[in-house]
Amino acid sequence: MGKEKKHIGFNKPYLTGKETEYILESVKSRKISGDGLFTKKCHEFFEKRFGFKKVLLTTSCTDALEMAAILIDTKEGDEIIVPAYTFVSSANAFVLRGARIIFCDSEDETPNIDIKKIEKLLTPKTKAVVVVHYAGIAVDMDPLIELSRKHNFFIIEDAAHSIDSYYKGRPLGSLGHLAAFSFHETKNVISGEGGMIVINDERFSGRAEIIREKGTNRSAFFRGEVDKYGWVDIGSSFLPSDILAAFLFAQLENLDDIQNKRKYIWNYYFNKLMPLKEKGLFKYSFIPEYATNNAHMFFIECRNEKERGELISYLKENGVYAVFHYLSLNESPYYRDKCDQAEMTNSDRYTDCLLRLPMYYELSDEDLEYVTDHIFEFYKN
Repeated sequence: MGKEKKHIGFNKPYLTGKETEYILESVKSRKISGDGLFTKKCHEFFEKRFGFKKVLLTTSCTDALEMAAILIDTKEGDEIIVPAYTFVSSANAFVLRGARIIFCDSEDETPNIDIKKIEKLLTPKTKAVVVVHYAGIAVDMDPLIELSRKHNFFIIEDAAHSIDSYYKGRPLGSLGHLAAFSFHETKNVISGEGGMIVINDERFSGRAEIIREKGTNRSAFFRGEVDKYGWVDIGSSFLPSDILAAFLFAQLENLDDIQNKRKYIWNYYFNKLMPLKEKGLFKYSFIPEYATNNAHMFFIECRNEKERGELISYLKENGVYAVFHYLSLNESPYYRDKCDQAEMTNSDRYTDCLLRLPMYYELSDEDLEYVTDHIFEFYKN
């Protein structure tokens, strides 16, 4: 191709420029532990912008999911339905409480959990269904909400990928009883490590504060609602330093700018690679009409595992780092012997064939051209 070799990583954390300024402001406030000035600013942002009833920053999305497991009183003997194609935290949070995981396969057209297959998995022991909005593409929630009312189980949204994405005009994270977000450095807005729990069911609101504060009613004490605080429930240290919140707030202030750039990159890939997709060389991510695209990632589905491996290697040789994603959890070394379910056909297909392309704010048109030209070159050869 005659072009100078570039080095394009899969991800590069984006800094808006205000992060260190706000961190210094937090430090000067002399309140750098949890629930300081910037934590409150972040809470207000999410509650105002997305209409979430109550949010609490956490140290990770994993911690938010573990809080959700405690809040719904997950215990030994409970069954939790979880997509097979997801990150381990979606299941592990409930395994830690003694629950049995029942895996559900993905849809044909998206890696999301197949809502049509859930009802057959329900038993009197089903405590909750965890849905993952993969790549920020909404799961079809209305039929699940109907099932939840009919069979009396909780809905937990693993919204790790899902900031600023919507289902029929409603923000993801607002549809389940509880939701968990991630601000890991690979997400659209970041704090390095970090997360958030969204409480949409008011019966969990007070207890969520207690669980997050090591099982104490410390938050109520600082609001003057009790004259002293003590150990009143189980819990752990789930709240992050205000320094992390200061970093995150700088990102949130620039959410629209970040989103516009990511959507530009997503659309570049979509349009540029369309001729290869139309030839049937790979499939695109499908976005149903009820969902929006928050440009969390751009992925393609290769025709088989061998071809995907060869494409990854070819791109890597040319300085481009494209990566696969999850491995079906039902096939994981830890849970394989505990799972007696049938093969997860679609989940296994995404495990073998899904490939994510570089996606971060600072990718230039020249970078994007370099990536896509090498994908064309691979298929030409």
